[in-house]
Amino acid sequence: MIELHQITKRYQTRHLNHTVLNGVNLTVYPSDKIGILGRNGAGKSTLIRILSGAEQPSSGHVSRSMSISWPLAFGGAFQPSLTGMDNLRFICRVYGVDYKEKIDYVEEFSELGRYLREPVKTYSSGMRARLAFAISMAVEFDCFLIDEIISVGDARFHAKCQIELFEKRKDRALIMVSHEIHNIQEHCNRYCVLDKGKLIEHHNFDDAIRFYNA
Repeated sequence: MIELHQITKRYQTRHLNHTVLNGVNLTVYPSDKIGILGRNGAGKSTLIRILSGAEQPSSGHVSRSMSISWPLAFGGAFQPSLTGMDNLRFICRVYGVDYKEKIDYVEEFSELGRYLREPVKTYSSGMRARLAFAISMAVEFDCFLIDEIISVGDARFHAKCQIELFEKRKDRALIMVSHEIHNIQEHCNRYCVLDKGKLIEHHNFDDAIRFYNA
């Protein structure tokens, strides 16, 4: 289970403190599929970073008894001077996984070929995204975080990612933040709207959409 207790996040600007999240509470159970809608700037990515542990709240705390992924297809943790393979080794060691058991999977899934052994700084953005998604699937988590973008590569590769995440791992929890309504409707069974720093959960998708559109 993952619990957010009265999470508040403020950022210091030149003239004042800007409150992005204001007393957010959320409980995530195993196999929950939680969709969070919000306008641009509502604090969706901030909430994802706090959930993952990449950023700390100004007040409140997060309790985690499930393992949580980094945001899918996010390559910000890569060391660009290292090869894709070296980054795989490093990330597996951080999460206590034997990288040797994951090499074949990442090679096959990412479809990077010889570039897996080239420095990540030589990759295109699409290649980085394919590597990040492959490593995200190679390291198993109880809860996956999805921040806006789940389209990786061409249509064929995108379909492959959808099967890997939403079908093969349908027993896992996920938290998806997006302003793309169809993604929330298709993949989630709990619906929240982030508005003016508050996270409001609705009983069904239609209620959430009405509130979001209003």
